[in-house]
Amino acid sequence: MNDAARADALLTWFAAAQRSLPWRQTPPDPYATLVSELMLQQTRVDTVVPYFHRWMARWPDLASLAAATLDEVRAAWTGLGYYNRARNLHRAAQAVVARHGGQLPADPAALAALPGVGPYTLGAVRSIGFGQPAALVDGNVARVLSRWFALDAPPASGAGRRALWARAESLLQVPAARAAPSEWNQGLMELGALVCTPKAPLCDRCPVAPWCLALAQGRVAELPTRTPKKRATPVAAAYLLLVRDGAVWCGQRPERGRWAGLWEPPAAEGPDAHAALARTLPMIHDASALPPLTHTLTHRRYTVTPYLLDLQREPPDLSPLGYTASRWVSPDEAAAASSGLSRLAQKLVATISAR
Repeated sequence: MNDAARADALLTWFAAAQRSLPWRQTPPDPYATLVSELMLQQTRVDTVVPYFHRWMARWPDLASLAAATLDEVRAAWTGLGYYNRARNLHRAAQAVVARHGGQLPADPAALAALPGVGPYTLGAVRSIGFGQPAALVDGNVARVLSRWFALDAPPASGAGRRALWARAESLLQVPAARAAPSEWNQGLMELGALVCTPKAPLCDRCPVAPWCLALAQGRVAELPTRTPKKRATPVAAAYLLLVRDGAVWCGQRPERGRWAGLWEPPAAEGPDAHAALARTLPMIHDASALPPLTHTLTHRRYTVTPYLLDLQREPPDLSPLGYTASRWVSPDEAAAASSGLSRLAQKLVATISAR
């Protein structure tokens, strides 16, 4: 198999076919690479682009990000999900300011020590941000390499991950790839995003089709091997919407766990959610039940019953429920891109304005 010819074909294709994306800069900006790669994890490119623009306009460097509050950072992340990424990015900025004078370090060990920088992010920042020959494997790369080499092990398995990283590192020894690691890695990811797609891949337009074992063996549709998808766990929840002058009384969740640090109306989960909430907020017995709604996370499917009560007295203390702070949130504020509310909380507060 001619790895040199394949590398030349992919690099030539990428130079002509790559999308114009705001984090693809000349010269490269390692900070912009770090921000974009963390935003892009588990999130579509078209969703990330406006967030990236707003983020870089507000915090153009690590020093300005480090000086922001965590609440400000989380608010700017509202809607991207997986909020621990925002927390890690903020912590990484503070670590870089404290240890490296505000400049993202090019040293691999120093980079790997930063919060939120795992093997993939490390390879992306090193190769795209600093031009270092470093391998990376994301979902797109895993699909491309699984098909190129007809790898049978599922990418999510231990054997599959080891095989994919070994292939990625081996390909970086090809002179053309090693000389242009940024273009090579981005080319792999771009091929997976635009051509070697999960369904209906465009094999007739693929620049590396002559070197694809899956295509030669007629196995493109079956690779990469899929692991059985876990069924989302059903979760029942009750939320109490305490309303005054159109605003909803919300609490801030703890710094750890699901929706860490985000705001929401007071809630309880589990089959006895209503009773659990009533033990702390007995006023729920005077509230009106609204139609249930559903909300799905990666591994959980929530069935939520909201309870609505116009509050005629001082709002209750929410700390017994584990909330660390509380405040009034208007529907307009909740709907804003920087609300700091979870998507589920935004849905719930929106029911107030829909009344």
